[in-house]
Amino acid sequence: MISFRKLSHRALNIVWLSFVNRILEHPFHSGRSYKSFTCLQNQTSFLKLNYGLEHLPHHFSTMVGNILVQARDTGKLHEELENAINEHRLHDAWDLHEQHMKVEGFARKSIVTKLIATLTESLDIHWVEKAYGLVEKAFEEHKQTLFDKEILMYLSLALAKCGLPIPASTILRKLVEMEHFPPVTAWSAIIAYMSENSSSGAYLAVELVLEIGYLFQDGRVDPRKKCNRPLISMKPNTTSFNIALVGCLMFGTTRKAEQLLEMMPRINMKTDVTLLIVMAHIYERNGRRDELKKLKRHIEEVSNVSDIQLRQFYNCLLSCHLKFGDLDSASEMVLEMLHKANRAQNSLGVANLMFEADKRNSMLPHIKSDQPENPVVFQEHFLCYEDFFRDRNFLRLEAEAKEVLDRMIVKLHSQVELITTERGILKPTEITFVKLVKAFLEADKIKDLAEFLIKAEKEDSPLSTDDSALVHVINSCISLGWLDQAHDLLDEMRLSGIGTSSSVYSSLLKAYCKENRTSEVTSLIGDARRAGIQLDASSYEALLESRVLQNDTQGALNVFKEMKEGKIPRSGHQEFDAKEGNANESGLMSKLLLEIKEGERVDYGVHDWNNVIHFFCKKRLMEDAENALKKMMSLGHAPNAQTFHSMVTGYAAIGGKYIEVTELWGEMKAFALSSGMKFDQELLDAVLYTFVRGGFFVRANEVVEMMERGNLFVDKYKYRVIFLKYYRTIYKGKTPKFQTESQLKKREAAMDFKKWVGLC
Repeated sequence: MISFRKLSHRALNIVWLSFVNRILEHPFHSGRSYKSFTCLQNQTSFLKLNYGLEHLPHHFSTMVGNILVQARDTGKLHEELENAINEHRLHDAWDLHEQHMKVEGFARKSIVTKLIATLTESLDIHWVEKAYGLVEKAFEEHKQTLFDKEILMYLSLALAKCGLPIPASTILRKLVEMEHFPPVTAWSAIIAYMSENSSSGAYLAVELVLEIGYLFQDGRVDPRKKCNRPLISMKPNTTSFNIALVGCLMFGTTRKAEQLLEMMPRINMKTDVTLLIVMAHIYERNGRRDELKKLKRHIEEVSNVSDIQLRQFYNCLLSCHLKFGDLDSASEMVLEMLHKANRAQNSLGVANLMFEADKRNSMLPHIKSDQPENPVVFQEHFLCYEDFFRDRNFLRLEAEAKEVLDRMIVKLHSQVELITTERGILKPTEITFVKLVKAFLEADKIKDLAEFLIKAEKEDSPLSTDDSALVHVINSCISLGWLDQAHDLLDEMRLSGIGTSSSVYSSLLKAYCKENRTSEVTSLIGDARRAGIQLDASSYEALLESRVLQNDTQGALNVFKEMKEGKIPRSGHQEFDAKEGNANESGLMSKLLLEIKEGERVDYGVHDWNNVIHFFCKKRLMEDAENALKKMMSLGHAPNAQTFHSMVTGYAAIGGKYIEVTELWGEMKAFALSSGMKFDQELLDAVLYTFVRGGFFVRANEVVEMMERGNLFVDKYKYRVIFLKYYRTIYKGKTPKFQTESQLKKREAAMDFKKWVGLC
C-alpha cells in the first residue's frame, strides 16, 4: 500500500479536491472562486478545503488510501470479468459485470461486446434477456456508441429465436434510428423467426417491413449515390415480403397484409411465384374476387408453377366464388376440373402429363409434399458470434430465412381443403361438393343443384347408382326433414333418365308417412310406378301403419291387397335396412349433414358491400362510402370488423378527419352491443392510431383498455414514437391554476397515455 506520508502536501490536496468534485458532480479549477460548492454543509468545511490539508482530520488518510486501492481493484475487476467471459462462466461474468457497473459504470466497448455475445450464444432465454437489459440500460444512458450494429443484430436474432419478438423488433428499430442500417439478408431472418413463433411477432414483422419500406417509397432514395449504399442494402426484398405476408395469413391479420401489397408497386417490388400464391390467399381471405381474377392471368403466364401452387391458387379462387354465393362460377369451375381430369385419365397422353407435372414439381424442391419432412431446426445450430461476424454478406441468415419461409408455406398449404391433386391433375374434394350442395339448398336452387350433380356424375361415374352424389344428397335432405327438396331432386333425377333403386323412394315414402302427408305419399307412389320401381316390404308396412293411424280402413285393405298381389317378400325389410345403413355411412352424406347442422348461414351480400365500401375508401370518396354503409345496413346486411376497418383507414388516409372517426367509434360500439359484432386487433389498432395521431387521448385510452381486456397485442413502441413526434412538449409547463373540467380530463388522459407508452 502506498504510504500516505510519501505524498506531497499539494498532491494530497489535488486528490481531495478531485474526490469532492466527483461526489458533487461540479468541475473544480484551482484559480476560480468556490461558489459552486454551496452545497457543502457549512463554511468551516469550505475553509478547510481552501487553505489546504493541515486542519483536516486524521481519517482523511484512510479515505485517500481507499481511493487508490479502488483504482487498483477496478483494473483487477476488469481482468476477472474478461477471464470469466472467455471461460464462458456466465454467472460469474454477470456478477462481475454488476460489480463493475456499481464502481465504474459500463466496461470498455470490447468487453461489453464480448459479454453480450457470450450471453447470446447460450440461446438461453434467461441470459438473452439479461443481454437485452444491458443494451436497454445503455440506450437509456445515451451510451449506444458502446455497440456496433453486428452485435445488436446478433442479439436481435437470438431474441427472435427465443420467442421474444418485442425486444427483437425494438433493437432493429433502434438500429434504423441510429442509421446503422441492417442489411435485408440479416433482418429478414429475424422477422422470419418472429413471424413463425407468435401472432404478436407476425404483427410486428409487418410493421417493420412497412416502416422500412416507407423509406424507399416513390424513389426517395437515389441508388446511384455511393453514400446511399448502406441504406439500399436494407431495402425489403421478395423474401422479406413473403415472410411478413405468410405470417399474416397464419395468424389472421390479412388486412394488415393488404397494406404491404399496396406498398409493393411504390417501392418497385418484383414478384415471384411464391409471392403470387401468397397474394391469392390474402385476396381470398379479404374477399377481393376481382383482384383474384386479375391474378389468374399472371399465374397462367408463369411457366414454373408447381402442382401444389396451382392447387393453392384454384382453391383460393373456388373458395372466393363460394364466399360470394356465385354458384354458377363455382359449379362451372368444378365441372371443368372433372372434365379435364376425365380426359387426362382416358387419353394416351397421360404419361406426358405426369412427366410435365414431375418436372414442374422439381423446379421447387422446397415443397415436396403436403406434410413437412422434419425440416432443419436452426435453433439447434446457432452461430457463434465470430462466425456471425465473419459472414459479412449474411448468407447463412439468408438461407435460414428461406428455410423458415418454406416451413411456414407448408403450414399454409395444409389449410387447402377444396382441391386435391393427383399426378398433376386437379380434382375437387368431397368438402367442395358439401359446400356447393349446402349453398344450392340454402339458395333454394334445387333444379340447378340437380343439373350440377348430374353433370358431375357424367364426368366422374360412381361405382353404382346408389353410390352417386345425387342419391347421397337426397338421403341427406330426408335425414334433415327437407322432404320437398328431396322429392324435387328425385323428380329431376327421374326426368333426366337417371335410374335409382327403391331404397331412395322407400326412405322418402316412410318420411312422408311419419308426417301424415297423404297427398305427397300418393304422388310419390305414382312417380315410383312410372319409373318402374317396385317398393319393398318396409314401404308397404309404413303405408299400412299410416292408414291405420288415420282410421282409413279401406286404404289399409287396398295396400294389403296390393302387397299380396305383388308377392312382396317379408324379408325385404332387412334388405332395405342394410342398404339404408350403407347410405348412412357414406362419407359425403355424413359431411353434408355435419356442415348443414353446424355450419353458419352465410350472408353473401356482406362481401359485396365490403368491396364497394373498400373501393370508395381507397379512392378517398368518404361521402360515398358513408352512403354505401347506410344502404348496406338498410338492406339488412350486418357490417363487420372489415367494413369498419375500411372506413377508419379511409378517414386516416385523408387526414384531419378525427371527429368523423370519433363519431364512427360511437356507432361501432353501439352496433357491437346490439348485434354481437366482435372487434379484432386490426380494427382497434387502426382506431387507436387515428386517435393518437389526432391527440384524442381520452378515446385512445378507451381503445387501449379494450385491447388489453381482450388480450390483443398493442405495439407500444410505435405509439411512443408517434407521441414523441407530435406531442413531445404537450402539458410540459406548469399546471394552470384555473382549468375547466374538460381541460383537466384531457390533461389527465394525455398524461395517462404518456405513462402507458413508457415516457413517464
